[in-house]
Amino acid sequence: MNPQMAGATRLDSASQAPDPLHADTAQGALWSALGASGRAADIAASDDLYGWLAGSWTLEVLHYRTDMRAAPMKAEAHFAWVLDGRAMQDVWIFPARSEWQGRTRGAQAEGPLGYGTTLRVWDPALRAWRVTWIDPVSGQRSELIGRRVGDDIVQIGTRADGTPIRWNFTHITANTFRWTGTSLEADGVTWKVGGDFIATRVPA
Repeated sequence: MNPQMAGATRLDSASQAPDPLHADTAQGALWSALGASGRAADIAASDDLYGWLAGSWTLEVLHYRTDMRAAPMKAEAHFAWVLDGRAMQDVWIFPARSEWQGRTRGAQAEGPLGYGTTLRVWDPALRAWRVTWIDPVSGQRSELIGRRVGDDIVQIGTRADGTPIRWNFTHITANTFRWTGTSLEADGVTWKVGGDFIATRVPA
C-alpha cells in the first residue's frame, strides 16, 4: 500500500472515532446558535400561535394509524423557540424513549415508531406559519400552513406524495391540548383519522 494512502486511511479512521467531549461542545455550540429565549420582537403577540407550547409534554396516543384507545401508547414531545425567535421547533418521540431502546425500523410490526421534528416558521408576507414535519424513521415529510381558527390551531397542507392533510391543536389549555391528524381518502370526500394524541405538560 502507498504510505501516503495508508496515512490517509489512518487519519480518516481517527477523524471518525467518537469524541464525547468534542460532541458535547459541538452540541452546546449548536444550541447556543439555534435556540432562542422567546419569540422575535417583530412577531406580534396576536400572531404567536405556538409560543405557549414551549417546554416538554407527555403524550397519550389514542390513535396512530390504528385505534389504540384500549391500550394507549405513551409518547413525548418537546418544543422550543429557535432561529432568533422566528420559529418554533419540536421533537415528537413515540413510543417514549423509556420504551424506545433497541427498537429499529424492523420492529414496526411491534407497533408504531416515530422520532421526528417540526419546524414552524412565521411568514410575515403570508401572515401565517409555514410548518414542515420530517420523520427520518418512517420517511414521512409534510408541508402545511398554520392559522388560528377560533380557539383552535388549524394546519392544512400535504404529504410528500400530495395527499391533503389537516393537523389540528384543539382543547387547548395552559397545560393540556389535543392533537389530531387527518388525511383525505382517494374518494376526495372522506377524511381519515391518522393520529389522535392527548398532551399534558411536564412541570418545569
